[in-house]
Amino acid sequence: MMRVLEFLVALVIVVVIGVVAAVVMPGSGHVDRSLVVGKDLRQVYDVLNNMRRLPDYSVLRSYDPHVEFKLSGKSYGPGSELSWNSSDPKVGDGGLTIASATPDFDKIDSNTKKASIVWNLDNDWRGMDKHFTLDLERQGSRGQLTNILWSYDVDYGWNLINRFANLYIHGDPDAFIQFGLNNLQNVLASVPNIDYSTLIPYIVKTQQTPVLLVPTSMLRKDGLDGLDDATNKAIAQIQAAAKKLGVNVTGPRILFTTNYGDQTYTFDVAMPIDTSSLTVNGQSVQLTAPTPPALDASGAPAEASTAADAATDATPGSRDRFARLVVDSNVRATLAFGGEALKGVWNGTFAGVPQTRDELKAYAQTHGYKFDDVVNRSYDILVTPEVKDAGGNITTYAKYEIYLPITDAPEKTPEQEAGIQPPAPDTGTAPAASGTAPAPAGTSAAPAAAATAGK
Repeated sequence: MMRVLEFLVALVIVVVIGVVAAVVMPGSGHVDRSLVVGKDLRQVYDVLNNMRRLPDYSVLRSYDPHVEFKLSGKSYGPGSELSWNSSDPKVGDGGLTIASATPDFDKIDSNTKKASIVWNLDNDWRGMDKHFTLDLERQGSRGQLTNILWSYDVDYGWNLINRFANLYIHGDPDAFIQFGLNNLQNVLASVPNIDYSTLIPYIVKTQQTPVLLVPTSMLRKDGLDGLDDATNKAIAQIQAAAKKLGVNVTGPRILFTTNYGDQTYTFDVAMPIDTSSLTVNGQSVQLTAPTPPALDASGAPAEASTAADAATDATPGSRDRFARLVVDSNVRATLAFGGEALKGVWNGTFAGVPQTRDELKAYAQTHGYKFDDVVNRSYDILVTPEVKDAGGNITTYAKYEIYLPITDAPEKTPEQEAGIQPPAPDTGTAPAASGTAPAPAGTSAAPAAAATAGK
């Protein structure tokens, strides 16, 4: 009996000590980690201000490769939600919701020094009001770096059991942050280091359109004049083929970029026509969308391997390796477009088009829109050509629409949701001085004249 009494007394003492310890423990918990990345603050802000990229850098997939994620709510900014479920008890079920983001995305530019994003957390970790705060601060002599301070805060209240959870805050919460930061750095490293803060992109649904096209290329050193020569030559071939086929060209020229290399720019010049059914070599043929060519052992597109293959590629009425209809030795016919695309606008010389295209790619990556620029190549349409006076001076600048085909994207970009309009055609009186680097779309009244077609 005495031993039972001693045990009960000891148990009471342990309970009292435990209660006292829990009472004196803090009623809240906090842990944080920081990392400096070589990315512009706006890019980091965009990746963290939507949930579309979180599966790519969250530690959850490292714990359970089969964890299932589901997006809901808004596609970007406060109200964006991500939930997950897993049979692995270390992952379990949970969700994150973006609670706030300051400043608003359209207020962030090269002068913005700080930004902050808060994610509310709903999972089985102990406590209430669980949330992550991601504080961003521009650093570096030129503001080219961003410090990310990722913190976790939780309120335990007077729940004494929850208060003991503070002893383990450096467990799962700390690991979630640390692994997330490391993986986030890898995700950001894949994004081109380009400032797109003045880009106003829209998501548009394009319709399949029959086109005639000519594959061509130019040396980058030949500059804009070389581009004009190659394009005009291809357009002449397309117009001659259209006349021979008895079809009408219905719109402006289109450039599909194949490879914007350091030395050579390879592209297809295309023009829309008024029918998707052509008669070639005495046979009526229905145009189809192009398909990717077969890949070789290295994973690169296989070229025509023999002279016979090459000859077949040029036989009128046959299909080339992209399944495009061969009209003659130079001209092909196919169905272009179809599907969603991220669209940007550039007013100026063609020198600004490649940079706008790169901005669209960086924007798509930070916002979680998928694209494959090999299978569905980016393209630009000359909406309004430039006008020159008798002395060769530009009086009205050209307007280009640049498109990046995308998949797995929302219906609208944040700019569309906010009703921010793309720039109107520019009508300045003089281009920027020769050699000036092209500014992003819509940032300047004067286009940049450059020594090459892309710079």
